[in-house]
Formats: sequence, structure tokens, C-alpha cells
Amino acid sequence: MLTLSIMLVANYFQVRNITPLETEVMTTLKSLNETNPDNAELQAQIRQLDLLSRKAYFVQEEHLKTGIYILLFMSAVFVFCLRGYYADVLHIAPKDIDVFDEWLVKSRSRKYVQWLAASLTVVALVLVVASNPQWLKSDKTAEEETLVAEQPQEPAAESVVAEATPTETVEAAPAEDEQTEAENAEAAATEQTAEEASTTPVAPAAARVNHGMFRGNNSNGHSSARNIPTTWDFAGGGKIAWKHTLTTKQGFSSPAVHNNRIFYTGGDEASRELYCHDLTTGDLLWTLPATGIAGSPSTPPAVASNTGYASASPATDGRYVCAVFATGDIMCADMDGKRVWAKNLGVPDNQYGFVSSLLIWNGIVFVQYDNSDSQKILAMDIATGNVRWQKDRNQKVCWSSPIIASVGGQAQLVLMGNPEVRAYNPSTGEQLWSVSGMSGEVCPSPCSGDGVIFAANEYAKIMAINGADGSVLWEATDYMPEVASPVYANGRLYIATTYGVLAAFDAKTGELKAERELNMELYSSPMVVDGKIYIIGTSGQVYVFTADDNLQQISTFETGEMTYATPAFLDGKVVIRSLNTLYCVSE
Repeated sequence: MLTLSIMLVANYFQVRNITPLETEVMTTLKSLNETNPDNAELQAQIRQLDLLSRKAYFVQEEHLKTGIYILLFMSAVFVFCLRGYYADVLHIAPKDIDVFDEWLVKSRSRKYVQWLAASLTVVALVLVVASNPQWLKSDKTAEEETLVAEQPQEPAAESVVAEATPTETVEAAPAEDEQTEAENAEAAATEQTAEEASTTPVAPAAARVNHGMFRGNNSNGHSSARNIPTTWDFAGGGKIAWKHTLTTKQGFSSPAVHNNRIFYTGGDEASRELYCHDLTTGDLLWTLPATGIAGSPSTPPAVASNTGYASASPATDGRYVCAVFATGDIMCADMDGKRVWAKNLGVPDNQYGFVSSLLIWNGIVFVQYDNSDSQKILAMDIATGNVRWQKDRNQKVCWSSPIIASVGGQAQLVLMGNPEVRAYNPSTGEQLWSVSGMSGEVCPSPCSGDGVIFAANEYAKIMAINGADGSVLWEATDYMPEVASPVYANGRLYIATTYGVLAAFDAKTGELKAERELNMELYSSPMVVDGKIYIIGTSGQVYVFTADDNLQQISTFETGEMTYATPAFLDGKVVIRSLNTLYCVSE
């Protein structure tokens, strides 16, 4: 026990000033990257080192926790043994004290050893917790949690009219392809809204299919788009409708598209911005800076090089578009780029930066705000920015994004967490169920299908959860993702790992049905479109597979464009944001 206590104390002094992002090697590589921003090989080295650093960090944390459990167990055994020892000693007759009495000297020595062991145990536990302060961080007080809102910039009457017009529909009751049915209904509702609500800001043309947020409508990894090309030639221009070298600020957010408008974000330490492009021509229509927001920090928080200040994807319902940044600033604009409202949610506290994408459903924009110092889910009125409801989550820091799932014809707001996956009533915030099982750095979003919720993360497991009652249907530990989110289609669960493996599981049993080596690094999430799975790697390599047990490769090709964002799909078109280019693929 003494040895273990000493080791834990030594560990505190060894790791107390170390974080995964602030090692000497990482700092040096970041400096080189700032002077050589176009060095793709250097950026790949930074990503690989970052991945290894994060793995080492969580392994070390698990070892510390294991050490604490062992130390507590040994302490309990030690106390039990002492009780047994003194049970006999207490019945020994008293004797005169002799300074040279060997029995007395040994007795006193044993007491010193006992006090030393107890003291070292307490010191070890205190220092272990001190080396991981996030274990004790609690939620902020109600006063600190108060959101500082900027006054809406549009008349209240107009906001009420806009808020009363629904453009998102809940997924329909389970069908053979519930995602497609829900998206078609959403598109039909959007067309009706465009005709009936003349006072509501709308895009100039109505599309059958839109891609309003990260991983499509409801953020579930599906699109009902048709006639999507399975090959294109970026360098030669084959099936490239247009491409524009980005002069906007860098960001890793995925594009959102509604009718003829494309939205994405960018940012750096100086400023953060929301951009809008024309879908037909690719021209930049407007730029909206996130400035003049009450409560916004004068000095932005530190972020990782592979997350930056604009990793969270924007979301739009065709009337409004919302964006959130690593500073905690969130803002909403109309389709013409006029800011409607903006506020600061509190500066995010985590080691990489805030990356959770926004989700819009029935006039509500949801923000999963799971940081080191506090964790919560916010439901905000999209027209005014007012908080309709808010729930504290008491989880660990998380980088996942929320989804809307259909369970028995009812909508559920589902969030990954550490350690729990939770479902809420999206209208009221009532918690419906909670399942523990996640760990590590939780970044992938969940997915759903046929009333089942699927959650997966590296250093944890894959779980299939009955959305009706929160019971676990099955678990697996093969091919777990670190960044890319899983997707469900046709009774199968598809998972793509960061190290480049695509795996298909039976959604009812968890049986591994097929696996394919992609030989590429992957951050972008797979999308199921028109019976096919589209995947694009960080190097720009594209794979297209059949969405079935065979995972038959339809095509694979190189674009040469470093890509982290998930593409947006529309009828006959794909909008892709690479590190340096925004381009549109079209038949």
C-alpha cells in the first residue's frame, strides 16, 4: 500500500502540468504549421500525434482511477487487519513502561507505520484528484448560468409570424425507410410554407430535398436525394458544376443547404463568421461576422489545430440560419444575412474547443453544451433566441452532436454523453431514458432506425438501445469510431473508424456482417443516399459502397483535396467543403 501511494504521489508531480495539446512536440509542430500552413504532410503528422496523445491521456486517466480503487481496497484490508490485531492486544494486561522494552518499541514503531500509511493514502488520493480537477468540477451557479442575450433586431410581430410557420416535421411512424419518409415530408412542408407565409423570409426557390444541418435533416446520416453521381474528377472538372478556392476564414464545419443557399462557418482568434453561397453559381452572397455580442470573450479560448474556432456546423430551416462558435457565441440570421439575434452561452471550457453542431426541429434550435465546467442541453426559440427549456446533464466533457429519432411515431432528442446516452422530449425537455456505457473522448453522434438508438465510441463499445424504454438490446466491441458518426439503413448499422475501416452490423443482433479496409484516415461521417454509402477521407479519397451486407464497392477515386467536413446531398448534387475549396458535384 505504501508503494502504491508513493507511485500515485509521484504521478501527480509528473503529469500535473501536462495536457494532451501542450506537449513540447505538439507545440513545436503547431509553430511549424503556423509558418507552413499549406504543408499537408506536416498537418497529417499533427493529426496523428494528436490522436496518439489523446489515447495516452485517457489510458493514463484510467490507470489513475484503477490505482485509486486498488488503494481504497488495500486501505480497507489494512483497517480490517488492524482491527483483528488490536482485538487481542486490548486484552493484554498493562505493564510498567521501560524505555528499553523491546515490545513497547515495536508497538510504537507499528503505530508510526500505521500513521504514515494513512497519511500517504490520504495525500495520494488528494493529489490524484488534483491532477484531474475535472472530476470535481460542478455546474456553475444559477447566476453564472444566466445567458446574456442581445435584443432581437427585428420587430416582435414579425418574429411571431415566422415562429408560427412550421418547416420541420417529426419523422413518421416506423416504415421500411423512416428517414426518407420524414425527409420527403419535411421538403413538402417547406414548399407549402414558401407559398403560404409571405411575411416569412424564404429562399428564392423551393427544392424537393434539403440538407439543413450536419449529417442531413434530423442529423441522422440520411438523405432522400436522388441521381447522385458516384464518380467525379476534381482536377479535370468532370461533373464539377463549379469550384471556388476559399478566401474565407478556415473552419471544419460541414455545409448546410436549403433551396439555393449554402451555409458554413469560419474563424480564427481575431473573428468568427457565417458565410452564404449561391448553390447555382457558387458565388459568395454574404458574410455575417459574429461581433458586438454581449458576453463574448475579449480573448478567445485556446483550441486545437484540428478543431479551430468554427468546427460546429450551422443549421437552417429555410427561414433562419444559426451558427455557433468555439467562443460560446451563437447567432441567428435570416436568409439575406440580416442578424436576428445573438448571445453568448458562456466560454466553453475543454481541451480541444467546442465542436458540437446545431440541430433544428419545429422552430427550436438545440445546443449540446457539454464542457468541462458544466454540461447542459439548451432548447432555444429560433425566432427570438429565448430559452424554451434547459437541462443540466452532470456528464463529462463531450464533443458529440444531438439527433432527432423517431420512436413509435414520436420524436426523441437523443444525446451522447460520458458516460450516459440520454433521450429527451424535444418539446419539454423531459428525460425519457438514460443508459450508461460510454467513456473516453465522446465525439461521434448517435443514429437511429426502426425505433432503435445506436451509440458507439472508441474506448467504450457499440450499443443498440430500445428507444421505447432504454433497455440495451445488444453490445459489441469491434470497429468502434473515434470521430465519424454511425448510420443505420435497411436493418444494418454502418460504422467507419478513424483508421479507415467500414463495418456493417446486423442491427437486430449485433453480428458483424462485413468489413472493408479503406486505407485512409477518416473524420467525415458516412452518409446513406439513394441506397449507397458515401465516404470521403481526410486526404480527399472518395469511396461509394452499396448499403447492404455485401458492401460492394461501386467506385473509389482521389480528389486531392484534404476534407474533414461531411458533404451535403441534394437531388443530382453534392456540395463539398474541403480545407481550401468549396465545390459542387452535379450530373
